[in-house]
Amino acid sequence: MRNILAICKRELLSFFVSPIAYFVITGFMLLVGFFFFNYLAFFARMYEMSQVMAFRGGQIPNLNQTVIEGLYQTMLVILVFLIPLLTMRIVAEEKRRGTFELLITSPVTVSEIVLGKFLSLAVIVVVMLSLSGIFPLLLVVYGSPEIPPMVSGFVGVVLCALGFASVGMAVSSFTENQIVAGVSSMVTLLLLYVIQAPAESLGGVAAEVLRYLSPIEQVQNLLRGVISLQSVAYFVSFITLGLFLSQRALEAHRWR
Repeated sequence: MRNILAICKRELLSFFVSPIAYFVITGFMLLVGFFFFNYLAFFARMYEMSQVMAFRGGQIPNLNQTVIEGLYQTMLVILVFLIPLLTMRIVAEEKRRGTFELLITSPVTVSEIVLGKFLSLAVIVVVMLSLSGIFPLLLVVYGSPEIPPMVSGFVGVVLCALGFASVGMAVSSFTENQIVAGVSSMVTLLLLYVIQAPAESLGGVAAEVLRYLSPIEQVQNLLRGVISLQSVAYFVSFITLGLFLSQRALEAHRWR
């Protein structure tokens, strides 16, 4: 555990010494804030119209579905593009500089290296998402949203983001070029994001498999306030697979 924490601390220092983490977190906050106030303005317009149409049986819009669920789904789209910027250098940069050879010859295991690096990514992702939580909290202060879907949805976004980070780290472990790692991670995450798209046209078992493999499909229940054991198990497996691939890639590099 001491080695894992030491590697994590080292990675966090390297993230915050360079401008990468600041740019990614600031960009994420600006985008989330922009979309939050757009969703809120849209809800306000819908609410005013529903009041006017109330005598005709018009339905009052749901704050959670219109603003919070929409915001969380948008956050996942943003993370598809921003997380590769965090993960692209996590291993590839060390290989390019030649410092990775020093790391793997030190008295630490490959598993400790992988876990330490992933833990640093997890800290940055959780901090970034926690900062963005100020926007849903504004609704709690000034509105009356349902709290359980808000909390479970946030947990779903965190789990999905950690899954994205594990995939990005795995891709970075297979190359020495940051640009290749970043672009490859982005393409991989985009494919995972849209993997369920052909499900309706395929139908049958193939459709069910594609829906199960899709992180976006798996997170839907959590966004709606339903904590599903299947979804949690999926994300744990998703993260574990990313870490396993990272470990295998680094093991292969170690014995070259």
